[in-house]
Amino acid sequence: MSVTATTTESRLVLLIRTMRIQQWTKNVFVLSPLLFSLHLLDPSALMHAVIGFLLFSLIASSIYILNDIVDADVDRSHPVKRQRPIASGALPLGYASAAVAVLFAVAIGLAMYVHRGFAFVLIGYFGLNVVYSYALKRAVIIDVMTIAASFVLRIVAGAIIIDVPISEWLLICTSLLALFLGFSKRRHEITVLEADAHIHRPVLLEYNTYFLDQMISLVTASTLICYILYTVDDDTVAKFGSKALLYTTPFVLYGLFRYYYLVHQKKTGGDPTSEFLSDLPLLANVILWAASVVVILYFR
Repeated sequence: MSVTATTTESRLVLLIRTMRIQQWTKNVFVLSPLLFSLHLLDPSALMHAVIGFLLFSLIASSIYILNDIVDADVDRSHPVKRQRPIASGALPLGYASAAVAVLFAVAIGLAMYVHRGFAFVLIGYFGLNVVYSYALKRAVIIDVMTIAASFVLRIVAGAIIIDVPISEWLLICTSLLALFLGFSKRRHEITVLEADAHIHRPVLLEYNTYFLDQMISLVTASTLICYILYTVDDDTVAKFGSKALLYTTPFVLYGLFRYYYLVHQKKTGGDPTSEFLSDLPLLANVILWAASVVVILYFR
């Protein structure tokens, strides 16, 4: 094999790493409207939802690459992120920039063909994250709220692509959960990086562990209360024909407490995706919650 071919293959492998395909698990939120709208067993809706998941994942990967381009200098001071292909210099900036453009063009082009409204949400998500990368991530509290807004757009996209009404409860619960994860991530960064935290992320100068613990406690309680209210809401009961969804609350409670435990006792929480995939009790809890929801909603 020629040197050029080897280099191209190596760059492709590095590019796939930079796309962070393992982070695509965050985009399961795109599928949540399918589940709670009772369309999970509808082949057409299921197909559109899966297509939405894949296209949203491509847009998300373009943002991950863009973030690594913007943060390359500060990532070199991070004990883990310095090993990323762009920060380490293994993946050229020109190659990475071209990948951002290609992923964006492919995702939006296909989205326009599938559902124009869905495509506009993808464009909004991309635009919001571009602004975040260059400005909003330096604004205290707004940085975490922007992350939460990104998750809300996943819900909106999932509802639009299968043409179902957007549940206000789903939006609220998702927002609060995303805030919980976002503040937990900031706490982890401060704990791990300590005095050098602001070098990696300047906004961390505006945070401290006491303040973040207060915010985490607030959104933890709010998330739980919101979920309980959703399960017993008259519209929810009328839609699903039962109050049985209330019985899934222990899974939500355990999930929040388990993640809180990981943040405080295990000093983790910097990467929610890794936590969900690597912590077996947490992963099992999520699977059991999802399974119980499916049984309650679809096998009444």
